Amino acid sequence: MTLRLTALMSASAFGLLTALPLQADTLDDLKAQGFARIAIANEPPFTAVAADGSVSGAAPDVAREVFKRLGVPEVVASISEYGAMIPGLQARRHDAITAGLFMKPERCAAVAYSEPVLCDAEAFLLPAGNPKGFASYEDIAADPQATIGAPGGGTEEKLALEAGVPRNRVIVVPDGQSGLKMLQDGRIDVYSLPVLSISDLIAKAGDDSVEMFAPVVGAPVYCDGAAFRKGDEALRDAFDVELAAMKASGEFAAIIEPYGFSAAAAMSTSRAELCGE
Repeated sequence: MTLRLTALMSASAFGLLTALPLQADTLDDLKAQGFARIAIANEPPFTAVAADGSVSGAAPDVAREVFKRLGVPEVVASISEYGAMIPGLQARRHDAITAGLFMKPERCAAVAYSEPVLCDAEAFLLPAGNPKGFASYEDIAADPQATIGAPGGGTEEKLALEAGVPRNRVIVVPDGQSGLKMLQDGRIDVYSLPVLSISDLIAKAGDDSVEMFAPVVGAPVYCDGAAFRKGDEALRDAFDVELAAMKASGEFAAIIEPYGFSAAAAMSTSRAELCGE
């Protein structure tokens, strides 16, 4: 699904400066207006802007569908730098941010986030069928013969060691293609990277002998959500109701998983956990 980029590109990126009007801040106003203005980035697969101005990506596709269900038929996108998104939202240049803006304590204090939409969790690349049933780093530690490949100095190496996998069974792998090849050759039992990276490896490999397990049980999950102004919690809550219905029906997965995101990862956590509410 795509939508048309009809608002302005960021001034820093495109050298354009135009005053933007104040935006509606309630669902009733948005319904009467007929559209919602969303701030996005140009960062595939979260968002992408084509040469003709059409916008695609997991975040705006989800936002457009949710707003349509709320009775707001159109979504108008405006590219913004990440650092300018929250100030722009607070200045009413946008009605929401749907751009892969991950929840962090300082952001949670500044905006009203929806429930998680796009998450980048830890993932395992495994032989098809996951014959050893690995679901966590602790599972690998408990198998005295199991080896795991991970980037040297990266999060996955640290998580494996902290879970008790001995140093000699954590194999430093220089890059994704090397990790895939080592798994295919049987030199490691598991290769670990974030979901998006493993998804990309699988898509390019075209090899049915490997599969992804995600999210890794007990490992961190990093998520964004649609961000609304403080004071617009009623709009945020209405957004959450439709988002939950889409997650339950499978439509949410149908939208985001072709982009490489894991619906299970988004459904494994909550705003309360991520924002410490």
